[in-house]
Amino acid sequence: MKAVKKFHSQPERRKHRVSIMLNDSEKRALERYCDQYTVKNRSRLIRETLMRNILKRFEKDSPTLFD
Repeated sequence: MKAVKKFHSQPERRKHRVSIMLNDSEKRALERYCDQYTVKNRSRLIRETLMRNILKRFEKDSPTLFD
């Protein structure tokens, strides 16, 4: 019987910092959202929301077979 290698996908380590600035109303909206939906990790929320939007745009803008 052959040994089967198990590959454990480890998340890539985040080593690049990106900072953003919010105005007062944007900060209040973010805080309200986090309170209302019990978000415990704001960085994760912002990162996932940003990347979801970016990937959606890439998909929308990609060339199709009949363009």
